[in-house]
Parts: sequence; C-alpha cells; structure tokens
Amino acid sequence: MAVRPVPIFATERTAAQLLDMSLEEFRALVKAGHLPPPRTIGDGASRWFVEDLSSIAKGEAIHGDQNIKW
Repeated sequence: MAVRPVPIFATERTAAQLLDMSLEEFRALVKAGHLPPPRTIGDGASRWFVEDLSSIAKGEAIHGDQNIKW
C-alpha cells in the first residue's frame, strides 16, 4: 500500500476544505486579514502553508502574535 505524502502547501480550494468552510468564506476571511494571505511560489503559484492553517485551527496562532508573519 502506497503512503500518501502529507501536504506542505495547499491551493485556495484545499485550504478552505482543510478548515471545513466554503471557498467564499475562506476568501472573505483572508481578505479581512483573519487568515494569512497565500505565499507565492516560483512563477506566481499561490499556496497556503498547511502548518499555518493547522496552527490557526488548533487555536495556537493569534493574529498579531510576533511569531506569526502574515
């Protein structure tokens, strides 16, 4: 049985799914600054760092915390 790799980055749609919300909800929270913006990889691919999303979901990340660089 093949082992699936654990994702490091997620597309916008996958990031929304990871947080169990609609794409529209996710976009609104990013636009309002409640969720981090995407990171740009290479020639303009936008992705969210899964570890950031996980920290937010666990309540370990607080907006404005010096350790979070959004």
